[in-house]
Amino acid sequence: MHIFEALNPVNAVSDQISVLLQLLWFVFFISFFFLYPMFGQRAQMAFLLRDIEKKLNRLKLISDEVKQRTIQGIRQNGGTDQEDVLSQKLEGLLEYFYIQPESMDPVGIVYKLEHILNIGENRFEEQVASLVPSAPTHKVKSLTNLVEVARAVNFIYRVVRHYYLVGKKTANYVLALQLQMQLPQIIEIAEAYRNASFAFLNGQPIGDGVGVLVAAKFARESKIISTSEVVKDTSVSLAEFEGRKVYIVRATGPGGTVGKPGDAVLKVINDSNEKIDLIITVDAALKLEGEETGKVIEGVGVAIGGPGVDKFKIETIAREKNIPLYAIVIYQSITEAITPLKESIVKSAETALMRVKQLIKEKAPESGVVILTGIGNTIGIGM
Repeated sequence: MHIFEALNPVNAVSDQISVLLQLLWFVFFISFFFLYPMFGQRAQMAFLLRDIEKKLNRLKLISDEVKQRTIQGIRQNGGTDQEDVLSQKLEGLLEYFYIQPESMDPVGIVYKLEHILNIGENRFEEQVASLVPSAPTHKVKSLTNLVEVARAVNFIYRVVRHYYLVGKKTANYVLALQLQMQLPQIIEIAEAYRNASFAFLNGQPIGDGVGVLVAAKFARESKIISTSEVVKDTSVSLAEFEGRKVYIVRATGPGGTVGKPGDAVLKVINDSNEKIDLIITVDAALKLEGEETGKVIEGVGVAIGGPGVDKFKIETIAREKNIPLYAIVIYQSITEAITPLKESIVKSAETALMRVKQLIKEKAPESGVVILTGIGNTIGIGM
């Protein structure tokens, strides 16, 4: 054997290197097994935090940009405060909050919520109006929407920053991982709000206003008998359509508001001595990924988003009076709902209008009475 090794020194050295490599691999494996929980997870945590920090900085830039655009809008509409005073007042509005009513006893909670929302909305609008004392009412409403957009982006940034700092402080790997996975979708929403700020600054119609647009188109193509603002920011037009009476309920434009369609429908029904044959609501609806923007779908129920107060009122009175509820929705994404109207959504309004007319002719008899409610933000959409 010794003679063979002496005659084959290359093989002997190769065997020794092989044994050494196997030994090193074994040591590395054992070290990795015991040291990874201490050092490997820390390295992954540092990587996660760096990635989250980059995205958090992106959110900060979006928030600052929307704030500056809000200040620009206030300046354009007669804001006279000094820069530091205006920024201070705006910061107060950006952290404005609503406290939900106690739900331990749910009886009457809808009306308690409505009371809080009414007080909050009025106070918020008053504070925005104080920044632009010479601006017309519809401009104040659009500026209020712009401030609400800045408030939403600011809230997103603050919440993400909170969880980032908590994860960093406690070295909570699971919390950081969950935040990192959700951040792409969060940033997409923040970008949508950033684009929405352009629409509210310039008074452009947004995707959410497509329901109001359908109602406005129906009014223009019908014989209008009367029009009045029956409740705050909400108008009702009585129209004649092929021998039928149609009450058209919609928010009063062109300022940015969604009105109070629930109160308007209640008033129409309670003030009318005639039987209401059906109620139709038209609104935007969030589509699923892969679905077509502008797709028009018919269903039953009340198509109204938000806190649910208006929806509750219409459902309640419809059940008491046995009035059928029909809904027509136009599919769009969350980004499309709060950004300027796309051509495909504008075209879908015509399709939805044809469906509304068809539904009225099918479900309401001649000389019947129908309530058509266009739901959505009416910014940039006049009568």
